[in-house]
Amino acid sequence: MATQADNATADPAAAPRSPFERIGGHEAMHRITERFYDLMENAPEYAELRAMHAPDLAPMRASLPSFLAGWAGGPRDWFNANPGKCMVSMHSPFAIDRNTAGQWAEAMQRAIRESEVADREIADAMADVLANMARGMAKG
Repeated sequence: MATQADNATADPAAAPRSPFERIGGHEAMHRITERFYDLMENAPEYAELRAMHAPDLAPMRASLPSFLAGWAGGPRDWFNANPGKCMVSMHSPFAIDRNTAGQWAEAMQRAIRESEVADREIADAMADVLANMARGMAKG
């Protein structure tokens, strides 16, 4: 009797897909990132979060999709280019309090909710995990 593992080996299409693939790949990560930074730049409820960032968000708009891709099981380009780094270590120099962490979490959840994705269930799960990670960065 064949097991699920045997079937996945025999038929690569039957192998479990990564969250990156399920959400819609690079295109979905770019849509989420663009919506996230658009919210940060334009929605008054994220003004304090916006003030913590550089005037030009273009470098972050370019970097975040690659981070999200690797984090979600896709290509690890961001991690290869930033060995030994993670979001927590990259943000440790900043004075992130509960309010700004909450703004980041809310903006990311909203960006994911408002973006076109291939699998809403995995997108919602990703939003929750990222929000919890952001809230965990609050100091004090």
